[in-house]
Amino acid sequence: MTPFAVTTVDLARAQFATTSIYHFLFVPLTLGLAPIVAIMQTTWYRTGVDAWLRLTRFFGTLLLINFAIGVATGLVQEFQFGMNWSVYSKFVGGVFGAPLAIEGLAAFFLEATFLGLWIFGWDRLSPRLHLATIWIVTLGTWLSAYFILVANSWMQHPVGYKMVDGEAQLTDVWALLSNEFALRAYLHVLLVGLTAGSIVVLGVSCWHLLRGHNVDLFRRAAALALIVAVPVTLINLTVGNRFGEAVTQAQAMKIAAAEALWDTQQPAGFSMFQIGGFSADDPDPSFSITIPRLLSYMAAGSFDAKVEGINQLQAQEQKQYGKGNYIPNVEVVYWSIRVMAYLGVAMFLVAGVGAWLYRRRTLEKARWYLWTAIVATAFPFIAATAGWVLTEMGRQPWIVQGLLKTSQANSPNVSNATIGASLGVFVVLYVVLGVVDFVLMRRYARLDPPPLRQETGAAPVPSY
Repeated sequence: MTPFAVTTVDLARAQFATTSIYHFLFVPLTLGLAPIVAIMQTTWYRTGVDAWLRLTRFFGTLLLINFAIGVATGLVQEFQFGMNWSVYSKFVGGVFGAPLAIEGLAAFFLEATFLGLWIFGWDRLSPRLHLATIWIVTLGTWLSAYFILVANSWMQHPVGYKMVDGEAQLTDVWALLSNEFALRAYLHVLLVGLTAGSIVVLGVSCWHLLRGHNVDLFRRAAALALIVAVPVTLINLTVGNRFGEAVTQAQAMKIAAAEALWDTQQPAGFSMFQIGGFSADDPDPSFSITIPRLLSYMAAGSFDAKVEGINQLQAQEQKQYGKGNYIPNVEVVYWSIRVMAYLGVAMFLVAGVGAWLYRRRTLEKARWYLWTAIVATAFPFIAATAGWVLTEMGRQPWIVQGLLKTSQANSPNVSNATIGASLGVFVVLYVVLGVVDFVLMRRYARLDPPPLRQETGAAPVPSY
């Protein structure tokens, strides 16, 4: 996508990129914060310690704000399929219908219904039944993510289909649901969500520790966040690394572009940083810091593996699909994977250092660390955005890998003026929603958790 889009396809891509990236800022936090809130409520239910109930309602408020804005931004995406990408919608409708229908009619309504029961059921449901509602909300959010990733992963690695009159028709639903690409992507996204949830809880807790308010309360929240964040960030680094094997098998060009590897190498190193070397006219970087053999391991699981280069893959795809440019924006793909990876390492270090300070009982005294954890709340969202840029930009020029090009998938009867006007409206709307979300999240994250009131013969409940 060029900085100044002038064609209908470019404008349609710009609009979908804007809405998708913005929407995905809310998805990881919902995926990760829901189970953490559920754990807090479970701990209160099992121990009766009022602090966990206060934390449940405190972080539950942040979950509700995030969920509401996320739903509002996500609805726009589905309309764009039919409006801006009608050729694409017709092509994939026979495949996408099943997972997207299940996601919308089952998973989303499951989480939305039980989230409503959780919100209004504090004084109306038994403690055990009320606890079950937040766990069902968590299940619903995770199921929703799975079915959406099943659909997206089919675009990356089509399986279980046949072509009928120029359209893809589903022939094997199990192959679709068990697509290896989807399963690996799903695990990766769940870990991203848990990372986002735990890092945000940690950052908010550190803000309160820095102020010296409710120290005992937020020390508990920080401890839970660290218990989740340390193993999750470490595992996700490993899972993300091994995800490269599935990508190599389905989209070898994406791996080559992610390294700006223009010619096949065996073994192939992974550059930590390089200057230049991002175009066929200038394939050799003027400066590079490279770890030998690492790309071979990431791409194929062996330090001695051969990794095909962009030039060789371009020749193969021209032979298979005809003349054309099958090379994505190398520089964008190259830096996307590094932003994602480096921030992943940074979050693991933040979590690890926090766990060490907590064990030494000096967490709330280390002001430098508390400020670092606050700043780190932005890391999971930046990393997740970079990951989606890598996923989608690295697949270009294909909208469905090997089957349909992006340039052939837009709606032919939608004009530049129509898309440009709607893009402008969406940008303004999303800026407003972004400001509203930031103000609300910041306001409620900075508030002290409300005290509990005791009623005769009743369990402690939050005051309204």
